[in-house]
Amino acid sequence: MSIKLGDIAPDFNAESTEGNLNFYDFLGNSWGILFSHPADYTPVCTTELGFTAKLKSEFEQRNTKAIALSVDGVEDHHSWIKDINETQNTEVQFPIIADKDRKISELYDFIHPNASATATVRSLLIIDPEKKVRLIITYPASTGRNFNEIIRVLDSLQLVDSHKIATPVNWKYGEDVIVPPSVSTEDAQKIFPKGVREIKPYLRYTPQPNT
Repeated sequence: MSIKLGDIAPDFNAESTEGNLNFYDFLGNSWGILFSHPADYTPVCTTELGFTAKLKSEFEQRNTKAIALSVDGVEDHHSWIKDINETQNTEVQFPIIADKDRKISELYDFIHPNASATATVRSLLIIDPEKKVRLIITYPASTGRNFNEIIRVLDSLQLVDSHKIATPVNWKYGEDVIVPPSVSTEDAQKIFPKGVREIKPYLRYTPQPNT
């Protein structure tokens, strides 16, 4: 199965470090970040999970739940978490799915044969409250993810959903946003009372609406 942007994220039941869970029940009405790892006790993944744990309050502010997946078992996960907490000076408080049979990895296309016939690649999905896949990023096993970028994209997606805007290159929360071409300048001036700055008829900026 190949998952694309806009697809409904498949539901599943799994064993995890927080017990058996149903993915949809776990997410509820929240946004979700599902990310995979090639194996437990790997150095790059250890740093990633530690940093994710440190983002707990950031995710809570954005109504977002993180959930990780590794192809090892729950006992290994629990032992690995102790290492993560110790080496990364944090406390992992989100579930790590056990996927020894690789069923979830295959369901979510986390195994890329050209990269490895068996090991999961380092993929990450952002899933919205309607269970639609809104972002897919796949990294090579040797390169750690940039979770500051994940937060940035999450902010952009949530802002796009609540206002008729787009975000420009390297946008950060609080900076000017783009008025989409589908909104006329006349309508834009009504929708965005902070003002519209026109560079070209198709390139118009407005201050971030919710700040």
